Amino acid sequence: MKLKSSYLIKPHSKVKLSNLSTSDHDGFADKGAAEPVLAKHRHQLSDLQDVFYASQKKALLIVLQGMDTAGKDGTISHIFSGINPQGCDVAAFKVPTPLEARHYFLWRCQVQTPPRGMIMIFNRSHYEDVLSPRVHGLISTKTARERMQDINRWEESLANNDIAIVKFFLHISHAEQTRRLQSRIDDPDKHWKLSPADFEERQFWGKYTSAYEDILTHTSRKHAPWFVIPSDNKWFRNVAISGILVELMKGMNLKYPKPTFNPTGIKLSDESSESAAKKVNARQNKSTVAAGESTSGKH
Repeated sequence: MKLKSSYLIKPHSKVKLSNLSTSDHDGFADKGAAEPVLAKHRHQLSDLQDVFYASQKKALLIVLQGMDTAGKDGTISHIFSGINPQGCDVAAFKVPTPLEARHYFLWRCQVQTPPRGMIMIFNRSHYEDVLSPRVHGLISTKTARERMQDINRWEESLANNDIAIVKFFLHISHAEQTRRLQSRIDDPDKHWKLSPADFEERQFWGKYTSAYEDILTHTSRKHAPWFVIPSDNKWFRNVAISGILVELMKGMNLKYPKPTFNPTGIKLSDESSESAAKKVNARQNKSTVAAGESTSGKH
């Protein structure tokens, strides 16, 4: 997978999040300048997803991770608003259920991997199992590193089976998280978004940062790259991620499948349904025979 971006984490490079901007906007003056580009990306993604779904040659797994309020939900709603919902699913991973906790930690994610032709978005993901448990001392650094090795092998096996994987860390500053939480506090209509955990986990910002740095350092690979997206400006986050997805899907060079018959020349307004069906069946049979003769001639 060859993707060019200044936000790409190159394999085996050591990541220090404090060295990476949360507010970069890549030359866009403001939201107004970015909106036409985002609209273009949405249109391109809609067209690309149409052939992606029809060809059923590849699947796409998009991983979204970030601190609380980083904007995972907003990313999904703003970028994928033009996508045919028939070809796109979202899976969210929170605290494991009792059943999930009895299984190997990747089990719950394995069952959500997309079939060919489908886009699956992980809103939080398998990385939660090397993040929160580590921050709260439920697993050791050694266990976390072993799990990351398991993740690398698992993602490689998915990539080897026609699932393209791209992972985005939505990078916000502590000050921006404070502003977003306060906005929710000040607006009664947004109180439903708040939970006690939002306030409890803020105490561990430093530990979460260190854990994410370890994840980004050890699990960005050619077959499953991480991108650290500056996300203090929501409008730039959306245009940056959508641009990467357009580049990725264009690079697949997918085409519509060959038709099973040639419908050219059939005029439904000029003939009966019975007549049209007979023509279609005759053409389909002719195509089947021709395909059989072509195949037999190769032996």
